[in-house]
Amino acid sequence: MGTAILSGKRSKDPSTQVGACIVNPNKKIVGIGYNGATKGFSDDDFPWSRDGEPLETKYLYVVHAEKNAILNATKHLVDCTIYVTLFPCNDCAKAIIQSGITRVVYLSDKYAHLDSFKASRIMFEKANVALHKLEPDVKEITLSFEIE
Repeated sequence: MGTAILSGKRSKDPSTQVGACIVNPNKKIVGIGYNGATKGFSDDDFPWSRDGEPLETKYLYVVHAEKNAILNATKHLVDCTIYVTLFPCNDCAKAIIQSGITRVVYLSDKYAHLDSFKASRIMFEKANVALHKLEPDVKEITLSFEIE
């Protein structure tokens, strides 16, 4: 989950930085992603607003962290686990299921009341994808860049 959190820090989204990390059954990382613009144009040219006309908001352009991790994957994803900082929306749930991932570990479920996230749970249940809300023992990990 630490890798997913760190990946999410790369997102330029001012309101929600989401990261994802996929590991295979041998616990090797096979994909990492964060919510951001598609390849071909800069995140700096991207509208990050949540409000306004649809073409002036992030929603029609952003690639979610889960999809980026799947698209960036180096190997097949059958029986893999995805660690994600925010419970997946219905669109990402479809991609997770279709890719063969069989377990989702998440930190936050702050949108559980929305239909798109309720649909995710229904799809995950029907596809036998295991869900696990991570309750970390620690609240903070500090990185030091001081090398001796």
